[in-house]
Amino acid sequence: MVVTFDVSPEKEGSVLNYFYRQLTQTPAEVRGIDLGGKTAIVTGSNVGIGLECSRQLLDLGLSKLVLAVRNVSKGQAAATELSKDINLNPGTIEVWELDYASYDSICSFVERTKGLERLDIVILNAGIMATEARINPSTGHEETIQINYLSTALLAILLLPVVKSKRPLAEQPGRITITSSDTAAWAKLDERNEEPLLSSFDKPGKVDMLNRTFVSKLLGQLFLVELAKRVPSSVAVINMATPMMVYDSEINRETARSLMGKIVEVFRRRIGYTAAVGARMVVDAAVKHGEETHGQYLGLQKLKPMAPIVYSSEGDHLRSVLWRETLEEFSFAGVEDILNEVNSDRKEIL
Repeated sequence: MVVTFDVSPEKEGSVLNYFYRQLTQTPAEVRGIDLGGKTAIVTGSNVGIGLECSRQLLDLGLSKLVLAVRNVSKGQAAATELSKDINLNPGTIEVWELDYASYDSICSFVERTKGLERLDIVILNAGIMATEARINPSTGHEETIQINYLSTALLAILLLPVVKSKRPLAEQPGRITITSSDTAAWAKLDERNEEPLLSSFDKPGKVDMLNRTFVSKLLGQLFLVELAKRVPSSVAVINMATPMMVYDSEINRETARSLMGKIVEVFRRRIGYTAAVGARMVVDAAVKHGEETHGQYLGLQKLKPMAPIVYSSEGDHLRSVLWRETLEEFSFAGVEDILNEVNSDRKEIL
């Protein structure tokens, strides 16, 4: 589906435009949706954006919520908090372990989802903002790229057949919403000419970790465009949304320890949204829009351009390289067979 934006990617992606939107606009509460009978999974849901997304889904009448968290005890504490002052049926909230740093954990989590009666909404929200480059001992990849891009991409693909099989006949397709960021437009992709691309992020040396976070978000946007080409919206509407700048999400818990981080935190608290307000944009993307958002990016509850490079000829090349290497990375999980299987919906329609 071709989408026409009311602003150019370059203007939307500018720093000044970002702060103007942050200062002058506030997303509305998500209302007018009944999620009764539906099941949702929210990753990174024990704090911040994920916790508030979970709260808002429950407020909309969600019947079953899976909190996917790395630390189960913290997840249980979040479940207790979410249950306060709300009348929930027993078993409405379940806490499942999910560690984005481990492919084995991701595969085990997905296997467990096959036991759900249905799966309607998935919000992939877990992420990190690190202060130093660290290599994941399990995968060999730099942690920011691993958590924010690779593990998120793997989980999105592996959940597709579950979403497809757990959808009651004649109902709307499932929804997969990935938390992203406007900072993808600010990424300095110094590795753009490297092939292989993914392993170039693992090389030793001095790394600008703030930029590395931006890069991880850009990779996610490039991936989404390619994924949406291969997955019909009749199976799942897959999109991304930004919560904008949020000051109490805890994703910046590492960076806030440094002197510069403390200074930035003062600024962030002056102009940032609360996690509850930021979460409105992610929940809106997950429950209030249709197939026009498939493979698209939303901000302030409407469609908006991704990073400018996504729409360029260079972006076309990068998407091709990234897609090929990502599928090679995930070959152990049979992702090509999964994509071929879910794509059968399109062939059947044709």
